[in-house]
Amino acid sequence: MATIIEPERKQQPAGRPAPAVPVETPPPVRPRGGKPIAFAIMGVVVLALLGFGVRRYVYGLSHVSTDNAQVDGHIIPILPKVGGFVAEVRVDENQRVKGGDTLVVLDDRDYKVRLAQAEADLAAALATVSNRSRVGQAEAQVEQAQANASKAHADLERIKPLAEKDIVAPQQLDAAEAAARAADAALAAAQAALTGADAHVAAARAARDQAALNLSYTRITAPTSGVVSKKTVEVGQLVQAGQPLMSVVPLEDVWLTANLKETEIEDVKPGDPAEFTVDAYPGIRFSGHVESLSPATGARFSLLPPDNATGNFTKVVQRVPVRVRPDRPDPAHPLRPGMSVVVTIKTK
Repeated sequence: MATIIEPERKQQPAGRPAPAVPVETPPPVRPRGGKPIAFAIMGVVVLALLGFGVRRYVYGLSHVSTDNAQVDGHIIPILPKVGGFVAEVRVDENQRVKGGDTLVVLDDRDYKVRLAQAEADLAAALATVSNRSRVGQAEAQVEQAQANASKAHADLERIKPLAEKDIVAPQQLDAAEAAARAADAALAAAQAALTGADAHVAAARAARDQAALNLSYTRITAPTSGVVSKKTVEVGQLVQAGQPLMSVVPLEDVWLTANLKETEIEDVKPGDPAEFTVDAYPGIRFSGHVESLSPATGARFSLLPPDNATGNFTKVVQRVPVRVRPDRPDPAHPLRPGMSVVVTIKTK
C-alpha cells in the first residue's frame, strides 16, 4: 500500500497574515454588433462628403467666384481754374456736399479790377465805332481808293494792246501794272481801316467776357454730390491754377472690379446676375450684375507690362477685370472705394 507524502509546509510566524493569492480578472465582455455601427457611421460621413462634393461641382459649373475684387468709384479732384489767396474754406474733411455747393472762395479783388478795366476798354471801343465822323471819313477813303483802283486798271487795259504792238515803251506798261497794284493795296488798307473798329469792339468784348469768367472762377464749387476727402487747402494759402485742393467721392456711384482668371470668363457676359459680400459687413449679401468686361488683362495696364520676347517666359494665368454694378444702394451699408469683396457670378 502506497504512502502519500505531503510537502512540508512552512510554518508562518505567529502574528503574520498569510500572503494574498492573486486573482485573475476576467476579460470584459464586448458587446456584439460594434463593427456594423462603426461602418454605418463611416458610410454616412462618406455619403455626406460625396454629396457635398457633387453639389460643389455642380455649383461650380454655373458659378464663378473670386475674392480678388474690390469696390471702385470716382474720386474727383477739385482744382482751381485761377490762382489767388484763399479767402474762405467752407467744408471740412469727410463732409457730405451737394453738387453746386461752394467749397472754397478765393480773394476776388484783383479779378474785379480786371473786369472793370475790360468793361472800360469795351466802352471806348464802342464809342469809337459810334463816332459818325470817323466812320464817314473811313467810308470816303474806301470810295476814293476804289475809284483810284478802277482808274489804274482801266489805264493798264489800254496800255497792254499798245505795248503788244510796240507803240508804247515797255516801261510804260510796267508803270501801269505797278499803279494798279498800288491802287489795290490802298483799297485793301481803306477797307481794313473801316472794319478795324468793329474788330476792336469784338476783341474788347471778348476780353470783358474772359474777365467776368475769371471772376466767377474765384468761387470753387462741387461738381457733384459726394463726400469731401483729402482736403489740403487752408485759409490764407496761395494756390495756383490746377493745384489739387481736395477730392469729392460720390458714394452713390460705385462699382466692383472682380479680377477673374482668364480660364473662368468664357461664359461671363454683361447682364449676368451676381452676388457679393463685403468684408466690412460680414453676414450681409448684396446683389448686382455684370456691367462690362475689360478689353485686356490687368497686366497690360500695369506700369511695366510683361515682355515675353526676352526669353524668360513663365506662363502665368492672367486675370481679366470684370465690372459688377450693384443693383441698388444700401444707405445703411455704404460701399466705399477700396473695400475688399468676394464676388460670385452666375453664368448659366
